Amino acid sequence: MLDRHGNIIEEAYPALEVTSRCIPDHPKGVHDERTEETAAPLVVDLAAAFERDSYDAVVVSCAGDPGVRMARRKLRIPVIGAGSATAAVALGLGGGVGVLGIMDDAPSVMASILGDRIVGCVRPEGVRTTIDLLSDEGRNSVNEAALSLKRKGAEVIALGCTGLSTIQAAAGIRAATGLAVVDPVLAEGLLSYYALRSIL
Repeated sequence: MLDRHGNIIEEAYPALEVTSRCIPDHPKGVHDERTEETAAPLVVDLAAAFERDSYDAVVVSCAGDPGVRMARRKLRIPVIGAGSATAAVALGLGGGVGVLGIMDDAPSVMASILGDRIVGCVRPEGVRTTIDLLSDEGRNSVNEAALSLKRKGAEVIALGCTGLSTIQAAAGIRAATGLAVVDPVLAEGLLSYYALRSIL
């Protein structure tokens, strides 16, 4: 499971090679304000270690972008957050954006970028952490949540949790809604590729 997001990026962008490391002491991921706050300094430490190990960029594969701003101030290499990447791609696709994640509100970094383009934010029924997305119940409630965003007027659905990439939710949501869906892992990979294009 550790390498899942890296494998998705490498498959979509073959020029990139990804090494994955977990945020220590966060077995259920980052799923609320408290875990986002405790993860941030740990992410900065991991990012600094990647730079010391001569990596060309760091991707923080969490839609809350924990520690991304701090790491950007500290490091010389690009630091890309899944949330800001997803929001940027969603803006580029145009129209009203619905955010589907594991919290009742959009991750703050996504909300700050998308602003009044957000037509709604939903959390699938019964889902509180990324672990819940791995259950049959969690998977089954994702498409219904996406349909509710379409009913609210969304023209683009931005996935506000990288756990939705892990379960490959985007294809099913596209089929169910007929809308463009921004997968956060593909979005962070796209911005990574763009940031590194001069050395690839």
